[in-house]
Amino acid sequence: MDYLNFVPKQITYFDLVDMSPCYSPDEIGIPENYSAHISDFIKEYRHKVRSLEDIIWVVCRSEYMTDQDMRLFAVWCARQALKKVKTPDPIIMEICTIAESYAKGAEGADELIRINRIAFEIARSTPRPDHTPYIAVYGSTKIQERDAAWSASWSAIASVRRDEIKQKRNIQIDKLLTYFEQ
Repeated sequence: MDYLNFVPKQITYFDLVDMSPCYSPDEIGIPENYSAHISDFIKEYRHKVRSLEDIIWVVCRSEYMTDQDMRLFAVWCARQALKKVKTPDPIIMEICTIAESYAKGAEGADELIRINRIAFEIARSTPRPDHTPYIAVYGSTKIQERDAAWSASWSAIASVRRDEIKQKRNIQIDKLLTYFEQ
């Protein structure tokens, strides 16, 4: 990921509460007076949350990451999913490349519309469990980048066994840590 426009942010107990999580921050030991840098929050609570997905859900937001970096994270997750495919579809690989170029400002709206159409057709013609790259790449080009990054990170490991899920989530969180530790 390129880290061009990021300013490190603090996260507080009340920031977490305002996100309307499915469980209260105090259930995992976060006190009301809590305030920490995002990277410190990740390190401290990644093994205390109910699911590692919760960490990704919290930090992949416009308050903590630029739109560009959320898009790049989504593409990175899609490429991680593609590594599990023996012979990835070259069209999907091209979509990842174009989505990354768009995130970096090298592609315009016309190219974005073109890859969205292609991705949609791939998704429509592919059985649900196998269209992980579509979710990640197509989602990464939408306006709600937070949701795109979340979808991409979730879908990147959706079809692997439970023990592998934890390993993959840790890899994704490690990638996010590199972002927040800069």
